[in-house]
Amino acid sequence: MYRYLEHINSPSDLKKLQPVELKILAEEARDFILDVLSAKPGHLGASLGVTELSIALHYFYNTPHDKLIWDVGHQAYIHKLLTGRRQDFASLRQWKGMSGFPSMQESIYDSFGTGHSSTSISAITGMALADQILQKQNKHIAVIGDASIVSGMAFEGLNHLGDTHLDVLIILNDNNMGIDPSVGALQKHFNQLESEGEVKFFETLGFKYHGIVDGHNMEEILDALEHLKSVQQPKLLHIRTIKGKGFAEAEKNQVLWHSPGKFDKNTGKIIEKGQKISFQQVVGENLDKVLTQNENSCVITPAMPTGSGLVQLMLKYPERVWDVGIAEQHAVTLAAGLATQGVKAFCVIYSTFLQRAYDQVIHDVALQNLPVVFLIDRAGIVGTDGATHHGYFDISFMNSIPNMVVSCPADRKELEDLIQISIHSNSPFCIRYPKGEIIEENLFHLATEFGKAKIIRKSENAQLTLITTGHIAQQISQFIHQIEVNWYHFPFVKPLDNEILEQIYAENQSKGMHQLIFTFEDGVENGGFGNKISEWFRNKNFQGKILVHAYPDRFIEHGSMADLSQFLGIDSLQLLQKIKENL
Repeated sequence: MYRYLEHINSPSDLKKLQPVELKILAEEARDFILDVLSAKPGHLGASLGVTELSIALHYFYNTPHDKLIWDVGHQAYIHKLLTGRRQDFASLRQWKGMSGFPSMQESIYDSFGTGHSSTSISAITGMALADQILQKQNKHIAVIGDASIVSGMAFEGLNHLGDTHLDVLIILNDNNMGIDPSVGALQKHFNQLESEGEVKFFETLGFKYHGIVDGHNMEEILDALEHLKSVQQPKLLHIRTIKGKGFAEAEKNQVLWHSPGKFDKNTGKIIEKGQKISFQQVVGENLDKVLTQNENSCVITPAMPTGSGLVQLMLKYPERVWDVGIAEQHAVTLAAGLATQGVKAFCVIYSTFLQRAYDQVIHDVALQNLPVVFLIDRAGIVGTDGATHHGYFDISFMNSIPNMVVSCPADRKELEDLIQISIHSNSPFCIRYPKGEIIEENLFHLATEFGKAKIIRKSENAQLTLITTGHIAQQISQFIHQIEVNWYHFPFVKPLDNEILEQIYAENQSKGMHQLIFTFEDGVENGGFGNKISEWFRNKNFQGKILVHAYPDRFIEHGSMADLSQFLGIDSLQLLQKIKENL
């Protein structure tokens, strides 16, 4: 039982406490977060670091009337506890449970959905302008981290906001960390600041600056908010916090404890995860070989070296492997610039973050037909991070771009083969692969050739043809021996293997008009692989039937990989059942 936390069901309950009692509440909130997240994995370190700030903001301001945005959203767990969601907190990131990020659909206290970084300043400026038009007197506050504020979009927002007279407070939560350590010249500048008198950067942009404040000292935070209350212009409060504050292990290893999985909160021991190799490890190992063999090659990642398996590469090749921070647009065009000079650039980027650089992919890379290789991590569903982080649009949006090669490996061997093939490509080349462990390392035992499909299984009596791309082939391989079908696998979505398609067409036409072709992929149906196959056969006046098995035209919520696979019908049991139904 918690003395204070048990009685906080809304910020109005919080305001009944004395400032000295808020310190005890902060300790209880940290303990509650540790208790839940030790069994239900989530983003631990970021929320522990803003415990005092979260309490102070809801204590000082009148939310939800006053608008509060948490940039990225990893840091919003305490915010959720204070705004009526404590009873449901154990459902965090679970199927049909509470989102791991702020969500406007979930609570009126979540003023804006924030799963990707650096959106808060633009959004809060828009809200403040709207309230000015509507003649409302709300306050407007955005909390943004030092890793997020150096992103291009954040600078665009600062540039606009600083040129207004809006009463907006930006709180810079400076902990020297994103998921990995923060990088860049501005971060170095933040680290050198010791007093308010030294700061000119934000004042030059039109902000009233106040700082640096201890983000774990409740009195200092409240005094700073009171000091800035009468300032009727854009203002910035610079606070210093420690990611993982209050839990010794999380403070010592902030990268590991950003999202540690299950752990023992008493001993600080993380419960071991699976021992199988992941797609991310394979990418790291193979890029190591590429960099060793080719001195004119390099690797770029926008703030995801740990998640994408690149940490050892950065240590081994510091002059050719760069973390450019939360700057996806810069990462892509940087790769384009390198490519113009004959350097082979590999841009390793999460699918969900590649969306943020779509114009650069088209305008700076594809239009100029530059041979940049995009290693698209976290393709498909990613589990409990949910709709903001699933990566199932990339086949569709990359497939539509001229000059772009689009490939989807089924296993470790195909991934390795595709990386080797991409080295020799003279045009943009993308390889998409999922999050997590590899089930089968060499599923087909067949060589991968550029633009060529693979004949996996042929049967004279088969009435059904399966056409697959990507790692969904691993699910199909688990039951394929139970049914009589023809199976063709396409490592390349673009270019399509027209020769194999002609062969499939001829085989099906010779058997009559009741033939069935079934396509499978781990991406959205609209504009995807199956749609492309269907279009090809329609253009041939194919008389049989084509069924496309892909993700629906909707945003998919959060849940475990098992729950989401069942919901989407991509687990082995449902795939087999669907095929049998059509047989």
